[in-house]
Amino acid sequence: MSSFHTLPDTGPIAVSRHLVHKSAASEVLLTGYERRGADSFSVTAQWPRAHCFYDVVAGRHDPLLVTETARQCIPLLSHLGYDAPADHSQIWENLTWSVEQEALLATSAPAEIRLDVRCQDVVRRGDRLAAMSMSAILWRDGTFLGSATTRFTSHSPSVIARLRGSYRSALSSALPAAGLPAPLAAERVGRDRPRDVVLSPGSAPRTFVLRVDGRHPVLFDHATDHVPGMLLVEAARQATQAVAFPDTALITGMAIEFHRYVEFDRPCLIEAEVLLAQVPTHVSTRVTAVQDGEAAFTALVTAQRGPAAGPPAHSY
Repeated sequence: MSSFHTLPDTGPIAVSRHLVHKSAASEVLLTGYERRGADSFSVTAQWPRAHCFYDVVAGRHDPLLVTETARQCIPLLSHLGYDAPADHSQIWENLTWSVEQEALLATSAPAEIRLDVRCQDVVRRGDRLAAMSMSAILWRDGTFLGSATTRFTSHSPSVIARLRGSYRSALSSALPAAGLPAPLAAERVGRDRPRDVVLSPGSAPRTFVLRVDGRHPVLFDHATDHVPGMLLVEAARQATQAVAFPDTALITGMAIEFHRYVEFDRPCLIEAEVLLAQVPTHVSTRVTAVQDGEAAFTALVTAQRGPAAGPPAHSY
């Protein structure tokens, strides 16, 4: 289905934090947007040389920057490309992404990224965007970096209010600062600070408890009434690292399904199942977030094994 955008774009458009649903301007990765066709777009991004959460490790940019870059494209294209009102919210259904490890090598300059994006299977309700799929090829200085495909829905505030019911008032900003379960050792999950660990020990092997810190400045950039999708993605990464430890799991891709919301008021288990890898230098896991006995999120994670992890650089 073709676009229902009515006015042609006049040229590249700078990206503000509101267009990608961020509160902190420092968390905006996207830098520009331009329509190239009815349902095709060019989006530019910049990955910093240092980031307080998605930092350079072992000389490479964090591969989860691919996920966050694709995530920011969802509201951007919804609002600019398909005229979704500013107060409409987008909900992930699925996401598949992969990255070339060598293209992640960091240099003395920020990484300049271009995404060639195509949208398809666009569904609208009246004149409003209701759902669509998005595919992106990512380039870094003309070199293939990776790809991402996703499908999401778009909803008005009244629909979100009906979907969330009483949970609409359960904002992360009201989560108590005390009472968080103790984190796993940071080095076990590939982190160097306890505050960035999103898993706590579970009661069974390869089972963890999701650790939800509503004060985290990146994972909770703004108040929300449910566990953010990027926190669940990070949990899948950390669970894969935990089962690979002491080796380093260099994540190369994920195939993710979002089944239902994860709520704040009940425990959520993160279960990691090690799958048979096709080659011994790789590790593959199926990570499932389980709440109330039902799967809320699943991710098939692929990674390369690296050298044994060293001690954390710093902690507090």
